[in-house]
Amino acid sequence: MADLPANYGVVLTAGAEQDLEAIFDYIAEFDCVANANRVLDQLLETTDTLSQLPQRGSYPKELLAVGIKEYRQVFFKPYRVIYRVLENQVVIYLIADGRRDIPGLLGRRLLGA
Repeated sequence: MADLPANYGVVLTAGAEQDLEAIFDYIAEFDCVANANRVLDQLLETTDTLSQLPQRGSYPKELLAVGIKEYRQVFFKPYRVIYRVLENQVVIYLIADGRRDIPGLLGRRLLGA
């Protein structure tokens, strides 16, 4: 049996960090800062859980439809956290409201379309 790292490092790309800022700003503006902080904390907790068992995430259906199985996702509904496991590191590429144009976001962020 292959040795697996006990914990994976979790890294947010610049795009994922911008996603978190945009989510926070939107909720703070249209709801309240307390709720924005709560959602931000829960999203960060969701990303932190990927340090253990990152393979548990499902494949994004939009990518699976075109044969791409490099990326996975976990949810803090309605948000989707799209990431990739690289050796002993989890790289988070996208954090977005699942009601947005996810295929377009994935195309721009992951596939450079």
